[in-house]
Amino acid sequence: MTIYAAIVGTGFAARKRAEALRKIPQVQLIAVASRSLERAQAFGAEHQVVAVSIEALWQIQQLDLVFVGTVNASHGVLVQQALEHQKHVVVEYPLALTVAEATQLIALARKRQRLLHVEHIELIGGLHLAMKQHLAAIGQPHYVNYRTFAPKQPAPKKWSYCPELVGFPLMAALSRIQRLTDLLGPVAHVTCQGTMQLDSAYFRSCLYSAQLRFCQGTLAELTYGKGEGLWQRSRYIEIRGAEGCLSFDGNQGCLVTAAGEHGLAAAPRQGLFQKDTHWVVEHLLTGKPLYVQPEESLYSLRVAAAMQQSVESGQRVTVGE
Repeated sequence: MTIYAAIVGTGFAARKRAEALRKIPQVQLIAVASRSLERAQAFGAEHQVVAVSIEALWQIQQLDLVFVGTVNASHGVLVQQALEHQKHVVVEYPLALTVAEATQLIALARKRQRLLHVEHIELIGGLHLAMKQHLAAIGQPHYVNYRTFAPKQPAPKKWSYCPELVGFPLMAALSRIQRLTDLLGPVAHVTCQGTMQLDSAYFRSCLYSAQLRFCQGTLAELTYGKGEGLWQRSRYIEIRGAEGCLSFDGNQGCLVTAAGEHGLAAAPRQGLFQKDTHWVVEHLLTGKPLYVQPEESLYSLRVAAAMQQSVESGQRVTVGE
């Protein structure tokens, strides 16, 4: 069986998908589409694939599977179009910029009996797997500090810095929330504050800090920022529990318990798009269960929407199960 696939988008995720698909003999990449036909043609020339308009893409009868890797604001409508044309869909997170739209898309995929997979490669990366492996050693978690800073000096004027295209920053950075909900379960309530420095249609920097109270009692502080004025890159997470502390600074970790302090190392992040793509193809060919379900991504989106509501209202917002 051959799976005929197409990509919508020409950026980083699209390139990674094209590279991955070329290494899977059961898949034939037959088209690329983009908001800009010129960009699609350049991408197509680089990857030896036909460039088409998005409208023309849905008319390709043999097409089985579409990878959506374009701007966040377009995810929802493109997923809907793919499902309505009876195509399986893989989309980079977030599935949509509203909970209501994402909920409707999951229902549509179920109705059409088509795969809808929301990519969350952080869940299959070395860092997350190492955290899950050692989490039990620290007992009941009671506090998490998770912060990510991505400085850019100066901030680029591209879609990922355009609020209209990228969405609420903690929705755009949904993988942080997804990591926490996968480790700690459902969230009871959130509070969130943040700032965004706008320059016309783009922002020069954003910085958001949220507190999440999980239903099982853990308090987590999640801080995310990117752009100008942050200066030093950081990717740090620590979980403190009744019997120890687990922390990672980048890929270097440390487990502290009554038995002493032990260094840990997480596998690097390279190759995760390849792993995710292989998993999708194997699921379509053999029925092997995927590592994440769209409902789980939808729940993380609900948490992000509650954070946005908290920023706008200045109030604590209930999430619940």
